[in-house]
Amino acid sequence: MKWLPPFVLGLWGAVLLQAWGSGRLNLLLQTDFHWLVLVSGLLLLALAGLAARFAPKRRSGRTPALVMLLAAPLVLLIPPRPSFSTLAANRSSGALEGENETLTFLSPPEQRSLTDWVRLLRSEPDPELYRGDPVRISGFVMPTPQAAPVLARLTVRCCLADATPVGIPVIWPEGESLKADEWLAVSGEMGVERVGGVLRSVVIADSVQPIPKPKRPFEP
Repeated sequence: MKWLPPFVLGLWGAVLLQAWGSGRLNLLLQTDFHWLVLVSGLLLLALAGLAARFAPKRRSGRTPALVMLLAAPLVLLIPPRPSFSTLAANRSSGALEGENETLTFLSPPEQRSLTDWVRLLRSEPDPELYRGDPVRISGFVMPTPQAAPVLARLTVRCCLADATPVGIPVIWPEGESLKADEWLAVSGEMGVERVGGVLRSVVIADSVQPIPKPKRPFEP
């Protein structure tokens, strides 16, 4: 079975290229790093060709190659379906990159993404500064203990392993049915509420519309 190692190398090269071309990497890896997967897939295909051309006469240790051979179809057949709300609940809401820097440019309120709002509120936390500002944001529903669900996003510097949740509290329309991981587009205005004696900004939602999960759900 001298063909087995070259075949496995080529198969995994094809798996990486399929992941790169199909868009599934958007659920696992920041866009800036997708080219690494492309290069790795091409290198594996090249190594498979070299291994087939210059195969040694003696071979041993077929078990690892067989395991990799069986694993490759599973990777292709079982696409990643991470639960963003579960992942966010098990991660601390750490500092956003650049949040301590002075914000020298502020886009109009209705053009700010959820992450833009989080950065702004952490940089200038006085909620009275934003009372009445129009809000148009999107994100997934993240349940919170003993409180209304928040609208959240995951910020990723490299891959899903370092994902950090960021969220904004929302006053939802009365009777609104919310499901964890459901993606919503929310329109309304920024308001102020008192929690534990402290004022904070909160989105007062006027319109809540279900939307498909974005092809690129992570934010940098």
